Amino acid sequence: MNDVSPQGDDAHVTALGSSVASDLFQILRDGQPRTRTELSAMTGLARSTVALRIDALMNLGLVGPVGDAVSTGGRPSSQFAITASERVVLGVDVGASHVRIAVSDLTGRILGESDDRIQVSEGPEAVLGWVSTAARALMERVGRGPGDLLAIGIGLPGPVEHRTGRPINPPIMPGWDRFDVPGWFSDVFDAPVLVDNDVNISALGERELSWPEVDHLMFVKVATGIGSGVISGGILQRGAQGTAGDIGHVYVARGADVPCTCGNRGCLEALASGPAIARELRETGLEAESSQDVVDLVKRGNIDAIQAVRQAGRDIGEVLTTCVSLINPSVIVIGGNLAQAGEHLIAGVREIVYTRSMPLATEYLQITQSKSGSDAAVLGACMLAIHHALSPENVEAMVVGAPAR
Repeated sequence: MNDVSPQGDDAHVTALGSSVASDLFQILRDGQPRTRTELSAMTGLARSTVALRIDALMNLGLVGPVGDAVSTGGRPSSQFAITASERVVLGVDVGASHVRIAVSDLTGRILGESDDRIQVSEGPEAVLGWVSTAARALMERVGRGPGDLLAIGIGLPGPVEHRTGRPINPPIMPGWDRFDVPGWFSDVFDAPVLVDNDVNISALGERELSWPEVDHLMFVKVATGIGSGVISGGILQRGAQGTAGDIGHVYVARGADVPCTCGNRGCLEALASGPAIARELRETGLEAESSQDVVDLVKRGNIDAIQAVRQAGRDIGEVLTTCVSLINPSVIVIGGNLAQAGEHLIAGVREIVYTRSMPLATEYLQITQSKSGSDAAVLGACMLAIHHALSPENVEAMVVGAPAR
């Protein structure tokens, strides 16, 4: 902020010009075109001040004219709205055995995608090396240059300290512990990098694609591991260190003697994850090594597999009953590979949650399968980047640093 002593209301506004531009941009984020006069009336700012800040946002490629308003006599006024197509973000979904990247505009519309089968156990250099090479090629393919990129969102299949973007003791990610993911990209892209766990970004993507009007939602991923992303009051909840929603390591009495990869016993993940169910089925003589093998057995009508999946749903439901009492979601979405087993898993969840939760909490509660499937994670990574890039603080910083027109 300039060290000046402005006089009068308009002078005060000019001294705070960058935040004014940010405020105008946040109004325009709803997608509705508005004239300078309308923006002036909504904010109480002088029309000349609004015009200067709209020019600054246009200079950044964030806002542009979209046509004229209906004339009430005289020359019609120009309308302005977010220019979604000029600036882009990159979303990266790193799974246990795959990596998927996407470039999206500022509304979350996917412009291009790329993916490959890569084991996360190969280590951060191998995985992120593929990401950087593929991302540059994808940006070129969709006709965007490095200067068009506003931010990068990355989802990882393990616990992430959101403040630093570093994975912390991730069970299935050897070599990744405390690896500086944002720092690794600093020499590759001149854009901020946001890192979160894969379940949180899936929650963001599922809500964006399928439940945009729902402000209280839990996304539960059941695959190699089990975790959840919690949206409350329309905001993703991470907790103090970023581990909110880590239900996979909640104790379940039925598995008191079952060891978990975290070193404890009786964790939900050790009972109800895809590998846990596959292990149980192998003990009965069936061939099952992975979540997909379990799903295939269920789809073929194998009774043992169906019963095992139903019991896994009950175990998950036992933990979710506590979650319902704590955060009172209106929707619980079940995703991940094991959700492909259809109603058998979800039926087990519903059986326990609807029976044991208070009636007021479940009167309108929906427990349903993910509508977005594998698209949720990569879109959620894009939304993570968009929310950061278009936050009031970052729009303000862009305006301050923008060159004069």
